[in-house]
Amino acid sequence: MIGTWLSILPPIIAILMVLATRRVLLSLGAGIISAALLAASFSPMESVQNLWNAMIVSFWEEGALNTYTIYIMLFILLLGVITAFVSLSGGSRAFAEWALHRIKTKRGAKLLTVFLGIIIFVDDYFNSLAVGQIARPITDQHKISRAKLAYFIDSTSAPICVVSPISSWGAYLIGQLALIFGGAAAISYSPLSAFIMMAPMNFYVIATLAIVFFFAWNDIDLFEMKKHEKLATEKGQLYSPDKEIPGQLKEDFPVHAHGRVRDLVAPIVALVGVTLLMMVWTGYSASVADGLEISIWSIFENTDVPFSLLSGGLAGTILAAILYLSQMKQNETASYPLMGRALVSGIKSMLPAVFILIFAWALTDLIAVLETGVYLSSVVTNANLPVAFLPVIMFILAGLMAFSTGTSWGSFGILIPIAAQIMIDAAPEMLLPSLAAVLAGAVFGDHSSPISDTTILSSTGAGCNHMDHVTTQLPYALISAAIACVGYLVLGFTGAIWLGLLAVIIILIILFTVLILRNNKREIPSTE
Repeated sequence: MIGTWLSILPPIIAILMVLATRRVLLSLGAGIISAALLAASFSPMESVQNLWNAMIVSFWEEGALNTYTIYIMLFILLLGVITAFVSLSGGSRAFAEWALHRIKTKRGAKLLTVFLGIIIFVDDYFNSLAVGQIARPITDQHKISRAKLAYFIDSTSAPICVVSPISSWGAYLIGQLALIFGGAAAISYSPLSAFIMMAPMNFYVIATLAIVFFFAWNDIDLFEMKKHEKLATEKGQLYSPDKEIPGQLKEDFPVHAHGRVRDLVAPIVALVGVTLLMMVWTGYSASVADGLEISIWSIFENTDVPFSLLSGGLAGTILAAILYLSQMKQNETASYPLMGRALVSGIKSMLPAVFILIFAWALTDLIAVLETGVYLSSVVTNANLPVAFLPVIMFILAGLMAFSTGTSWGSFGILIPIAAQIMIDAAPEMLLPSLAAVLAGAVFGDHSSPISDTTILSSTGAGCNHMDHVTTQLPYALISAAIACVGYLVLGFTGAIWLGLLAVIIILIILFTVLILRNNKREIPSTE
């Protein structure tokens, strides 16, 4: 059953169940069990062994601690503790009041969130969690729903990282291109120049960012998002009170008048600053150890993102605790027992997100065993398809693969070599457009998948119920994907990149015009 059509059943089961029941852990569990059974050909003992191996992969892998995932989980828990300490010290309230006097409009709050998502481009995990911590007090004050905040975070994290050479994504992809180009004498451009040239061919990213800015600028919403924004605006209900909200503290702590803006800003600055510093240091150290030429690209290619995140999280937590302790003399409500309660509450607030990640990683591990990605890629490899259709087919296939597996990087690793080999042999002039289509499709699938770690972390950073984020974001992602498909079809049939880009721009203009006209028509009162 490995590497056959049956290998796609577990992710399909998990995704359909999560959309139907909105119970994430139950749905992921069903996917994990079905994958374990298929991988063992329904042998009871081997299925149990597969299940055990998948569930511990987040902690133990290949005979050693899995520090990559452990550090990410610890970082998430530390974010909960920082949130609790900042709330306890009154920093959240002080920052919200300060921001309210400077960012006076809902539009300003939305645009700030989008700009933060673009500026913090070094890593999607870091982006998703850091932007949420900074923007949430401001968007809460302006009654912007947590679902909208999660959409803004998710739509600016991976899309920006995949076109930025100075990021963990960019470094990884440039390294992938170097391996491919090294064995192809006919290719005249360097991996870095190829990566930069591919950016304007990533039609999904272009459409997604344009749509994000449009909905940040205008007070227009679509489908399920409209309901969440209406509740936030009219009733002040920013999130679903009856659902599990990661990052939402379980108890209210006494708020006092001694809170200052720095009580929130300083821990976040420490988190961001130390994380960036450690990314550079770990990348530099690894490059030196491997005897590589030191450059910004080698540093980001070899950086240890989880360790850097954990270091930044510890720095932010320690500073948040110090700032609270400094209030002891003037704050009559401050106490060590209250600090202990905040520590426990902060950890508890992030446990739902950690559990979802553990289950998602378990399913991803079993999907790799089943070779779901290999099967999907073989469908295209074995089909004798016209070259003109290959860019759009690569986009769709990468999207399906990332959506099913919950990982864009896994899709990159499988599909980039396949797309490169097909195009080098069949149509070298379409090499970069097809590779760009793979990147775009993988981001789309990762962006849309309820089992994707970046989707999970975006809802965590925003303090939004995970399924609320998935269902509200999916229509926007599908619209961007449909526009990208048209662009890749035009590019494939004409061979002109600028015509494909022009098609995307024209469709976006038509879409925005229609949405504005429909919104204006609704706002005009009837004369009857």
